[in-house]
Amino acid sequence: MSARMPKDARRVRMLVTPEGVPLPLEIADAGQRAGAFVLDMLILLGSIIAITVFLAFVAKSLPGRAVDRGVGLIWTIGLFLLRNFYFTWFEARPRGQTPGKRALGIRVIARHGGRLTLDAVIARNALREVEAFLPIMLMFASFATHGYDTLILVFALGWTAIFLFMPLMNRDRLRAGDLLAGTWVIRVPKRPLLPELSADAEETVFTEAELDAYGVFELETLEQVIRQAHAPAVATVTYTICQRIGRQHWSDDGGARDLAFLQAYYAALRGRLEQKLLFGKRRADKHDRS
Repeated sequence: MSARMPKDARRVRMLVTPEGVPLPLEIADAGQRAGAFVLDMLILLGSIIAITVFLAFVAKSLPGRAVDRGVGLIWTIGLFLLRNFYFTWFEARPRGQTPGKRALGIRVIARHGGRLTLDAVIARNALREVEAFLPIMLMFASFATHGYDTLILVFALGWTAIFLFMPLMNRDRLRAGDLLAGTWVIRVPKRPLLPELSADAEETVFTEAELDAYGVFELETLEQVIRQAHAPAVATVTYTICQRIGRQHWSDDGGARDLAFLQAYYAALRGRLEQKLLFGKRRADKHDRS
């Protein structure tokens, strides 16, 4: 079984997981990243407009200086939270995707192959303040206090353009935030995760102890392996899981039997983690037990 490679092999990178499994991944192009950012900004703008309209309705319905101050405070806090935590909140979740990235089929991962940490997500998005929001706020502040100022406008647009075109200046399409945080933005193929399982896989039953050997991070890695269907990676992960849970391993060289086993284990592990989540317990990864 061969790996599914994109048409443009220049965008393919080999990611080595902590288990030593090589995974071929496709780097998202600049157009996909720009499109996702525009969608996210439209969502942000729509949310701000909706909050503003709602609070204006509240202020009009309940006249009074105290209400006006309260509405103003809520609007300021809401704007601050949306602007500073929208991207961080979504990218810190297991999928590593904002709504815009999900729509364009891309996600954020760690370049070192490990788990995408909260520190990395915060770092890459904190720099967005310098890349985009700071010049935008500078332009608005200028218009509000001094009116139209050509010098400030040119400076702000030039500043934004430097960071805007940075992904075009490197082969991995990294923006400044990615360089700082050690992240990639990759394509996520839009196809069903779990194809039909073989009869042997459908009959595979795992004990709770076997499923508790892994957590959320391993589930994400296993998902990538199944999506890519890269034979060497499939064979390596199958062997690793069998060794970890104490099951006898067979030699299929990453073929149909190995893939069916991984699909069955993925489905069982996902169900186990979702069940534990209902009771407030979930392992983040193999190094973090709840």
